[in-house]
Amino acid sequence: MLGVCLGHQGIALGAQARVVPAPEPKHGHLSRIRHGGRGLFRGLPQDFTAVRYHSLCVAEPLPLGLQGIAWSEDGVLMGVRHRARPLWGVQFHPESVLTGYGHRMLSNFRDLTIEHANGESVTSTVAPASAEEPRRTRTAAEPAAGPSSAPGSPQPPEADPRAELARLDPEEGAPAPSSPEGPAYRLHARWLADATDTEAAFTRLYAKAPHAFWLDSSRAESGEARFSFLGDGTGPLAEFVRYDTDTGVCEVERAGRPAVRVEGGVFDYLERELARRRVTAPGLPFDFTGGYVGYFGYELKADCGAPGRHRSATPDACWLFADRFVAVDHQEGVTYICCLTEDTPEGHREAKDWLDTTVTVLSGVPTLTGPAPRPPALTTTAAVEPWLVRDRERYLASIEACLRELRAGASYEICLTNAAWLPAPSDSYAFYRALRRSNPAPYAAYLRFGGTDVACASPERFLRITPDGTAEAKPIKGTAPRGTGPEQDARALAALASSPKARAENLMIVDLLRNDLGRVCAPGSVYVPRLMNTETYATVHQLVSTVRGRLRQETSAVDCVRACFPGGSMTGAPKLRTLELIDSLETEARGVYSGALGYLSCNGAADLNIVIRTAVFTSGRMHIGAGGAIVLDSDPAEEYEEMLLKTAATMRAYEAVEPVPDAEPAGEIDDLLVAAATAPPAPAAKEPGR
Repeated sequence: MLGVCLGHQGIALGAQARVVPAPEPKHGHLSRIRHGGRGLFRGLPQDFTAVRYHSLCVAEPLPLGLQGIAWSEDGVLMGVRHRARPLWGVQFHPESVLTGYGHRMLSNFRDLTIEHANGESVTSTVAPASAEEPRRTRTAAEPAAGPSSAPGSPQPPEADPRAELARLDPEEGAPAPSSPEGPAYRLHARWLADATDTEAAFTRLYAKAPHAFWLDSSRAESGEARFSFLGDGTGPLAEFVRYDTDTGVCEVERAGRPAVRVEGGVFDYLERELARRRVTAPGLPFDFTGGYVGYFGYELKADCGAPGRHRSATPDACWLFADRFVAVDHQEGVTYICCLTEDTPEGHREAKDWLDTTVTVLSGVPTLTGPAPRPPALTTTAAVEPWLVRDRERYLASIEACLRELRAGASYEICLTNAAWLPAPSDSYAFYRALRRSNPAPYAAYLRFGGTDVACASPERFLRITPDGTAEAKPIKGTAPRGTGPEQDARALAALASSPKARAENLMIVDLLRNDLGRVCAPGSVYVPRLMNTETYATVHQLVSTVRGRLRQETSAVDCVRACFPGGSMTGAPKLRTLELIDSLETEARGVYSGALGYLSCNGAADLNIVIRTAVFTSGRMHIGAGGAIVLDSDPAEEYEEMLLKTAATMRAYEAVEPVPDAEPAGEIDDLLVAAATAPPAPAAKEPGR
């Protein structure tokens, strides 16, 4: 048996050793490890780097049954072996992305188990390691198994998708075989040789629709978000799905029919419906072939094995099946008009009529000319405070409670959040148009879903899953405000990149996401092509990493989302215990905030963001959530200011639309929170023309 961290301490306790508070807790800390060079550490260099996550440690001297075999530079015991039994323990984490030689150590453990089973010495199959082993193998290793084309390898030239579409009869559409169960489906597509202005297109086509979406790459120049998608719920196959964890029932609305209640969780429902409507479209450059667009709210964690304590004022999941949509390729300057139908003559006629009409409308919409000017930054952090659910005193007390839990070893990192509730502005769409100017983001979105509107300017990808099963997460952890001038801005960026606190935050979430993806990906396929890159946005600099893996053959995109939800950058680590702590520290539901928003496609693909930098409109109120990761090095006052900074970045759009009203007394805000949490969901508006 090999015990890691808590397992190491358990082996020691079982042999009558003492486990005591460490001289200094270490969470996401890199240490140099010295060792005896035999057994578990055979062939490893002295002073290799290992990552530590612990507040407790095994005390020396050890009882006679145990032998110390490794130590850190500060003298803390890092490894033990049992003298009479095949038991080994290490306090550090060999599986961490920044631990050197973890694979070699596990190979040694494999050899030791064979040696014990055979009762004879087995020579290690691992060659002695060099202290000069390239760092790249530890931080950005290619997967041992997985995608055949790894980052950096030569790629075959991509076919021009417009040439592919040009070979198709526009009345017949793209060849798109669907599931053999039930009717076959076909995706029809046209293209325009210009990138339509997506704001103008949404305003012309969907601004008045009761159910509409705009997945908006408003910062497409970052190279991370190439396509925008927009549509509504007026197509013949459209349906709207609403789900609450309390009831465990999906409420499904379809055109011209009464709502249907379907027993079972929303993950199971979406999985089943996507499998029934399986459609591919090899002639298109994007992965969305029609499917569900919407969000999973944070409280859906209760359906993912986590505790559920608070009730959200909004549905825990809302998804619109989009059978008609417009896609804009910001990189190539092309607009696509797409329509999913049953593969019948009637379906083909309906598609042709809709495509003809939509092409005509879009031909009169301006083409994309560049980003609009940003409104002035008016909102200050002081303007945020009157609207907070937990004021400065209570939020600082929550941070101190987090620090106590961290020092006790209950968690390594706790993502604590707060919220502001304001009277909603008169027009949520006008608010979003201002938000995308003041805070452009690669994973922005606007949703209008009956009684719930969402205006999102997220810079963070939760998961992208390609049709061939490659999964990618892009966690953001580590934030610094922009400087007031070029020199100050450069200093702020450099300070963030070298900050031990920010790097520890990011490392812990990267390791957590590697574990989450490892639950559903092929063994050896999870790797980290980019670790702690700096990215700059309108108001902040951030540390961003990328984690990739290849899903096991029997695993779907919905399975992957369920295994990884909620996103680790909004929870902390270890996930389940930290979720319990968050529920005890936060006084209300997060709702849509901290969840995931995007699409689940009929070809098995998915692309979801982390819902941050977001305003949610419901029952005449506007909710803005914000927070940050609390770690051992956190300064409570700085964490409070970071939360205010993030809230102010979203509130700025309010002032661009209309004056922010005077703040209400705290007691009235509390009453409104209770009313919002207990009010029944607003009835969905009927959709015209369906």
